[in-house]
Amino acid sequence: MRGHSTELLCFGNAIVDVFAAVDFTWLDSLGITEAVQHIPYDQARQILETLRSDSSSGMVLTSGGAAANVAKIAAMLNTKAAFSGCVGNDELAGVLEQELSTVGVDPLLAKSTGETGLCFAFSSPHETRIAASPGASLEFTETDICEELFSGAEAVVVDGYLLDRGPLIQHIMQLASSRGIPVALDAASVFQIREKTEAVLHYSRNYPLIIFMNADEAITFYSTIKKSSARIETASEREKEMLILKEVCPVLKYMTEGEIFPIIVIKLGGRGAVVLAGGTVYREETFTIIPRNTVGAGDAFCAAFLSAWIRGRSIQECADLGNRVARQFLEVPGTRIKDGKLKSFAKYFR
Repeated sequence: MRGHSTELLCFGNAIVDVFAAVDFTWLDSLGITEAVQHIPYDQARQILETLRSDSSSGMVLTSGGAAANVAKIAAMLNTKAAFSGCVGNDELAGVLEQELSTVGVDPLLAKSTGETGLCFAFSSPHETRIAASPGASLEFTETDICEELFSGAEAVVVDGYLLDRGPLIQHIMQLASSRGIPVALDAASVFQIREKTEAVLHYSRNYPLIIFMNADEAITFYSTIKKSSARIETASEREKEMLILKEVCPVLKYMTEGEIFPIIVIKLGGRGAVVLAGGTVYREETFTIIPRNTVGAGDAFCAAFLSAWIRGRSIQECADLGNRVARQFLEVPGTRIKDGKLKSFAKYFR
């Protein structure tokens, strides 16, 4: 490992992402009917073997999990990144470790006797369904993290799914804050932010926190705080943007007044981003394109934002670079981007 030279230290669920184009009637027959759902690990392995034998699916395996994605993309942007999580004792662990290592990420992986987690992104021309089975990633605990990992780090990334493991996330927060290192927390999902709003508020008051949320997560966060019933299911991206600017931002900006932290970053997809810092609302727009695949774009935004932050860029520059880098991932499966695709951004991350 690079040890003291690591700039961005990432903690999260170590997952292998699987992208495939399939017949959704087949998914229905397997009981995979929701936009996002968990499935048993035995079923996940059976699906993987079926896809491997079906050349028409165009199956792609890539390293996954939000924190690992951030580390990988940050490394592509010349940031010295490390990722720590737990994998199984199987061939999938090798897939994840090799892909991270290839782009320059230090894979600081704990090993278990279980099997490496899987997350499927099934696509059709009109719909995407995600089915996850976290496997050995859930065995990652505070005992797998030593203080030396934090030496020299400029920022720490924590996957919001770790909020379910109080001792683990508390350990990370304490080790980071005792060294003055900000912690970037990705909200992970609408369900997660709804269930963990109080925890996020607690950490934002007690630790140097940068909170990343997408539009739905930000509205849910606001609604939970205000105990309101703002609906997001049928709202358009434009309607969500207006709700965030008119109602959500005036409430959340008070969380940021008077201190450097917390910083709240709301990713609006094709509408750009909003950042709340120091009691000020910063708006960075972007141009909209029709995406082939949005999985991984939010992680790309986080990676670019934090890489720019580490290099002392302004809030506006961080958000602008986040938007620009995220767009590069809208045409690829997850973070499987061609070598050199991000080279044009190198000058911004020196």
